[in-house]
Amino acid sequence: FLLYPGIVYPVLAGYPRDPEDKEQVLVNNKCQCVTVTAKFVPSKENPEEEILERNIRILVPLKARENISDPTSPLRTTFVYSITELCNKCDPVEIELGGEIYQAQQGTSCSEPKTCYTYNRDKCYTTTFPFLYHGKTKNVQAVLTPASCYAD
Repeated sequence: FLLYPGIVYPVLAGYPRDPEDKEQVLVNNKCQCVTVTAKFVPSKENPEEEILERNIRILVPLKARENISDPTSPLRTTFVYSITELCNKCDPVEIELGGEIYQAQQGTSCSEPKTCYTYNRDKCYTTTFPFLYHGKTKNVQAVLTPASCYAD
């Protein structure tokens, strides 16, 4: 994706990557393997002034499948990233308006399914495969992310 100069992008509240570091993590999307961080750095033109620097780190998972739950599906060759979708905050937050508490959502397209390029470690993925046992084939379900599917 491309960030255009002259377009104002909102600064989102994040959390520090390291207690000593001033860099804030704005997005940590494990589903699409993207981390967006921001920190204030001295301006090159005017060292007295600080400017916001953003860093976008994208890991492209090799051998990712089109359907991650199906090990026989073809390898994924296209990866699409949209900064607005990555920055969507879909978890509802409580806000107070006029003395009453309301649930609010900061994201706009939260009901649409997200494309995952790798396993979301918080979700349980399974698949079925043919298993030959004593000359008979039967379909068996296998867990692809055991840590997410089984309780500790």
